[in-house]
Amino acid sequence: MDPMFRWLETSAFSTWTRESTSVFAYPTFLSAHAIGMGLAVGVCVAVAFHRLGWLPGVPGHELRRWSFVLWFGVLLNAASGVLLLIAYPTKALTNPVFYLKLACIAVGLWLYRAMDRRLEPTTVLDARAGVEGAWPDRSALRRVAVGSLVSWAAAITAGRLLAYTYRRLFVDF
Repeated sequence: MDPMFRWLETSAFSTWTRESTSVFAYPTFLSAHAIGMGLAVGVCVAVAFHRLGWLPGVPGHELRRWSFVLWFGVLLNAASGVLLLIAYPTKALTNPVFYLKLACIAVGLWLYRAMDRRLEPTTVLDARAGVEGAWPDRSALRRVAVGSLVSWAAAITAGRLLAYTYRRLFVDF
């Protein structure tokens, strides 16, 4: 992998991203990553809070309107994450915490989808009765919501730890 890392690290774009004093380089990519994270995680947290019963005045189907914000945030994070990765490929790709972060994001999105599918009534009778989604029991739904909150907190923590837990900054470091 070192030859690939070396090639990427010495590319003009990687060097510019890392070493430029322009606000349009690393600071912009990092800011976009933080904004995308806020959008994606914010919607997931709102849905989890609703499922835990902490947002009683908000109908579940109204939260579904914000799903596009989550997916826009995920796309913004993916794009800005790739740009940040190009700046320091060895630092990220040789760090197990990076893979933990990706796993936590995958779990968080999977749990969000599990909760999102139940934001609308499943039948006409459920809609008339005001029942949102058919879960086997309420405790299963609560466990999914708590799992979602834990996975997003772990993803954010892992992302922050990436700056401090690397063993190799560059190929020849």
